[in-house]
Amino acid sequence: MLLRIGRSHSRADVSLRLGIDTGGTFTDAVLLDPAERVVATAKALTTHHDLSLGIGAAIRAVRAECAGPVALVSLSTTLATNALVEGRGGRAGLLLIGLDERALRRSGLDRALADTPTALVRGGHRADGQEQASLDRDAAAATLARWADSVDAVAVCGQFAVRNPAHERAVAALAAAAGLPVTCSHELTSDLDAPRRALTTLLNARLIPELRALLAAVTEELQASAITAPLMVVTGDGSLVAVDVAARRPIETILSGPAASVIGAAFLSGVADAVVADVGGTTTDVAVLRDGRPRLSLQGACVAGYRTMVRAIDVRTAGLGGDSEVRREGGALVLGPRRLLPLCLLAQQHPGIRSELERQAARGQPREHDGAFLLRRVDRIDTASLGASTRRAWELLATGPVPIEEIVERQHLGRAAARLVDRGLAIAAGFTPTDAAHVLGRQQGWSVEAARLGAALAARRLGHGEAPSRFAQHVLDLAGIRTGELLLEAALAADGEAADELTTGLTGRLVARSLAAPAGNGEPASLVRATFKLALPVVAVGGPAPLLYPAPVARLGARLIVPPHHATGNAVGAVVGRVERSARVTLARIGEQVWRVHLPEGGRDVAEFESAVALAEAAARTAALNAARLAGCPEPTLVVERKEAAYPDHAGVRHVLGVTIEARAFGRPALGDLAQGRGQRPGEACTNSAVRR
Repeated sequence: MLLRIGRSHSRADVSLRLGIDTGGTFTDAVLLDPAERVVATAKALTTHHDLSLGIGAAIRAVRAECAGPVALVSLSTTLATNALVEGRGGRAGLLLIGLDERALRRSGLDRALADTPTALVRGGHRADGQEQASLDRDAAAATLARWADSVDAVAVCGQFAVRNPAHERAVAALAAAAGLPVTCSHELTSDLDAPRRALTTLLNARLIPELRALLAAVTEELQASAITAPLMVVTGDGSLVAVDVAARRPIETILSGPAASVIGAAFLSGVADAVVADVGGTTTDVAVLRDGRPRLSLQGACVAGYRTMVRAIDVRTAGLGGDSEVRREGGALVLGPRRLLPLCLLAQQHPGIRSELERQAARGQPREHDGAFLLRRVDRIDTASLGASTRRAWELLATGPVPIEEIVERQHLGRAAARLVDRGLAIAAGFTPTDAAHVLGRQQGWSVEAARLGAALAARRLGHGEAPSRFAQHVLDLAGIRTGELLLEAALAADGEAADELTTGLTGRLVARSLAAPAGNGEPASLVRATFKLALPVVAVGGPAPLLYPAPVARLGARLIVPPHHATGNAVGAVVGRVERSARVTLARIGEQVWRVHLPEGGRDVAEFESAVALAEAAARTAALNAARLAGCPEPTLVVERKEAAYPDHAGVRHVLGVTIEARAFGRPALGDLAQGRGQRPGEACTNSAVRR
């Protein structure tokens, strides 16, 4: 399904920028002109089994709205995050230099490794960058030879390699000679924690085959649309990197989507300080924006229980969206985390569904699977990869949606159907907040009657003896309460407060009461009602934002901003970001008159303090500038910060123990040279009416 949601004026002599975002439900595409105006937008359903298909559909849809020359393409992708959550990825071996099994057990890394091929070899360095033992090259070479036919990539992590990477580089050369792709820990982070460095490096190695396959497929889709502009990818902190950098360092793209939404919300709203909420069909992501930039996590990105060393925005994610499942848990009505296809959309696409809903509603007693259907998510697959029962379930869906009661109760294919859903080949349909909005007239465009029938069936099945309209309002009220809780949790976390108990016990009940709609219809009002107030405005992006956010934000006493093009805010954020790379160099006193500077190539001893600082600063500057240029920014701006660790003696004289120099290089990515064929020829025009930001 494609939705074209924006059109543009004729602009015959401009180069455009194309932003693409793959979300849990939709893949969005936008085109911006050189004045950074949104001139075309489109949506396509995300194809989870092959993300490139949805991306290609979105590209074709937005290009149908505007066929002008494209000078830059930027992609925000959920692939890395989803791969970690789902346990997918290539098979990687982990080679550890100078670490021992006790360190692995203390850190818990041994549990995270599971069945990962792992080897420990002699070598590594001390904190001062000196060798703690010589590298056992023979053992490393033998290990790599043994893995050559059984792993897709190798991760290498050495003790204190960020202080001296010599042993990691030596092993990397051996891996390259063996024909194995390799990732070294010192290339990804300058932090010391070896077990977490090892985990981050291993995850990166596992993700390389997945992301490279996606980027190759996206490149083919762009070429099919005659777009040869440079391709950038959004990282987890909202910055952009060139496609070849992302292919080598895919771990940096985790939380790419939420980061793009924050950048897009800041751009579209023009607000520098806000709580940003991105609500889609599947999830809600909430983050805090300060000075126009997202607040970053100090601990590193955490996905699927893995705490990495990757810079990423500090985001709170919940399975709450416009298409969340409405279900009962512990005697209470809850939403999500599973996404369903709304019944109003299902009936719009398949008119026969309405008669099946009417048949179920005419039954005297509720059934477990009332108002629930299953349908194919893709048209064709290689059925040879399916088991016999899964193939039967797939074939049962050949002619369209099938009631789940038919699949489970009559065909006894419940487990097989679940496997189709888990693999992204099928999707369940049922009553959702989107249906509730159609019942109440707050959304239009799809089948209102199917939504009403679904509300009646869900109310009966879930034990709510309510009219469809009242049940629908109950569902939207629940969505509002959970939305408000997420906003409060994110704001409290930004204040440095733990928000773990916000939704439990008496505190949780008071919070829910403060966010609930006022009592009506004869219901007694609460004697005690707490009030919570957000000190920042809320910028809401995503398709369901106008539906879910007005009530909870008003009850939190905050200003709500739903900017133009909010439905494709992530895709906007993907293309308006900047390249930003950093480098850190430290130096420490190792004697009365000697300073050791930990340079990227290893340690160097300098006798004079200011000379050591100058050497460190020059190295940090060079490393940051080179990284920014490799990432796609030809003319970066540089900012250098100096932090000293010092103490005063008994006489008040300040003594410096160490210095950290951090250089940040940032700027806009390079645009394709249309005159030399990068992008399309000038003169190809956008058509229809302009959409201004």
